[in-house]
Amino acid sequence: MRLDLTENVPGGTPVVLSDDEATALAAARLVDVLRTGPDTWLLVPIRNRVGAVRVGQLDLVVHPKARFASVLFMLGYARDPGFAAEEVSGLTDDALWPAVAETLARLSERALLRGVLQGYTTRDDSLAVLRGRLRVGDQIALRPGRLLPLEVTYDEYESDISENQILRSALHRMMRVPRLPDSLQARLGHLAARMDAVTLLVPGAPLPAWAPSRLNARYVPVLRLAEMILDHVGLSTSHGGVPVASFVVDMAAVFEEFVGVALGEALRGPSPFGTTRRPYATWMDESARVGIRPDVAHIVDGRVRLVFDAKYKIGTDDGGYPSADLYQIHAYCTVLGLRRGYLVYAGSRAEGAVPVAHRVLNTEIEVVQWPLDVAVAPEALIRQVDEVAVQAAARTGLAR
Repeated sequence: MRLDLTENVPGGTPVVLSDDEATALAAARLVDVLRTGPDTWLLVPIRNRVGAVRVGQLDLVVHPKARFASVLFMLGYARDPGFAAEEVSGLTDDALWPAVAETLARLSERALLRGVLQGYTTRDDSLAVLRGRLRVGDQIALRPGRLLPLEVTYDEYESDISENQILRSALHRMMRVPRLPDSLQARLGHLAARMDAVTLLVPGAPLPAWAPSRLNARYVPVLRLAEMILDHVGLSTSHGGVPVASFVVDMAAVFEEFVGVALGEALRGPSPFGTTRRPYATWMDESARVGIRPDVAHIVDGRVRLVFDAKYKIGTDDGGYPSADLYQIHAYCTVLGLRRGYLVYAGSRAEGAVPVAHRVLNTEIEVVQWPLDVAVAPEALIRQVDEVAVQAAARTGLAR
């Protein structure tokens, strides 16, 4: 059974579920599951949560304001601004699981075209012959008076490196998502088998560190997607043995992180000599008791020159937004000594919504509310953020 809901839409949807299925669905934290009868439940989307959950034979999808391709792009870009839009191309809302698995398979095939990446890893071992360097302290502590075996540290050139551990673990996790097409399961299994000597990561453990380089450049696109899969795809079984797969995202956190990173990247163009901090923590009062944390502050010569706050809120039909947001950014401008502050929103219900500036009475402070159309393609979304940065820098006299 397939059930499609929409993010932040009030009300609920009735559905028939077993107790085990309802418990498993509630644990995914995509919807609230409220009992209305012996076997009937009301599903209510949790605020700002989007994604998909498979519980037994139920496919539940909560659709975001943006397309799922844009959601994955924002996740990847917030992690690394080098994340390219084409790395999630072809993703459709109606087939989230197969599309994510297909994208992973396609990028993995491209990465492994020239074979499995190898690199040096440092190992500690007990050996009968000297290899690398002797760990004298460990030798004395573990084997006092004995010459063998030797406690040594050496470098091994092998495939069991961070990049392959992340990739194999992501492939293994996607293989376990129930009801993927057989052909796609086979492709994922074949790719994972090429790295059978690589350690699988423990679910929930921190991912091993890696850094883009000339040597691993062919892996970089798939590693960004693999990290997102390991962070956001959950697999489990209910008490009754029902398989559960979940992909759940908090859109407020994703949007705010994405806007902060994208603004920082965009401001390097018109204002190359400043630095961007996100968030920017300072004090509202002289006694330093009341803290404030604007999402983004652009600093030039030690002084904040631009301030932004990102809000994952949709405006009213006439293009309006909550007044409390205006009060907040007005306070930021007052504390930082700025004449203008920016509220960046995830769109508006008003057709053709455009930026609106509010001049605060009896002050020189202006608050600009700037909606981003998150329903557009990722490339267009980045262009919108660039426009915010360029115009803000120009109006403040920071443009080159």
